[in-house]
Amino acid sequence: MIKNYILFFCSILNLVAIDTFSQEIRIFTKEDFDLRGDVKSCLVITDYGKEEYDFDENGLLAKSVTRYNDSDYDITYYQYDMGFLKEKRLENYRGNTFDTSTSIAHFYELDTTDTKKITEKIVSYEKEFLDQYEYFYDADDRVVKIIRTNNDGTDETNIEYTSYKDEQTKTYRLNGVEQKSIRTSNRKTKKGTSEKVVLTKKFLNGDPLAATEEIFDVSGQLLSTIHFGYDEKTQQFAPEQTTLFTYDDNGTLSRLVEKKGNSEKVKDYIYQYDDGESGNWVKQIVTPDNAYTTRRIKYYEFQEEAEEE
Repeated sequence: MIKNYILFFCSILNLVAIDTFSQEIRIFTKEDFDLRGDVKSCLVITDYGKEEYDFDENGLLAKSVTRYNDSDYDITYYQYDMGFLKEKRLENYRGNTFDTSTSIAHFYELDTTDTKKITEKIVSYEKEFLDQYEYFYDADDRVVKIIRTNNDGTDETNIEYTSYKDEQTKTYRLNGVEQKSIRTSNRKTKKGTSEKVVLTKKFLNGDPLAATEEIFDVSGQLLSTIHFGYDEKTQQFAPEQTTLFTYDDNGTLSRLVEKKGNSEKVKDYIYQYDDGESGNWVKQIVTPDNAYTTRRIKYYEFQEEAEEE
């Protein structure tokens, strides 16, 4: 969906299988890259380099490559078992030489003996233990506790879920100290439609630090974001920047407006689409920067087996 499309352009170089703030496991699919249909691979060419993405037949990300130049690149491999992420390997190459000192592997184990638990072990290619995470789930398949263990000791993150009227709040506490809260609610617009509002607050050592409010329409398209800083004088969150998103008939981002103080920046997105039924774009032009992004997409060619008479 479109929120994933925004993620693709804002964080394309930071692709990981774990939310770096909450440390929750995440599996990427083709939809996270604004790709539709039976996509097999996608090569993205930008001014900073190339990104390559390979997907399995179920649409799960199987491999990603970031190429800075012909000899420097990073490769990440993903392995699944019936949709469950079993292994992730991050391999770095510099000067066309595999760098074992910076390459790492993640291994995941599923335990359903009691309530669901996933154990993640992270080791270097030099066989050095780096980290271990244990993810504990409740009966509703929600992560409620994360225990991190490494050479520095053990940390425990507890995640609490609360509801009040039509609001749901998810609160993260690291060793008893609040780190983040996510409040989700729905509201009616003047046009009678419904919007989802997601307010995320971040804390440092339990003290308010920053916040972000995101508004989505009923189809999941991100309409706006407001970034807040915390004002120590008023002891309140104060808006610092607002971003508005507009989409074309294909549900693809067509305009982005950033407002900060008295300044306003507008970016328009123009696309060329492929000839397939999926309607994926293959060229993007951003004005007034005149920045170009090209995508080369390959598809699986599934053939239906004729029933034997």
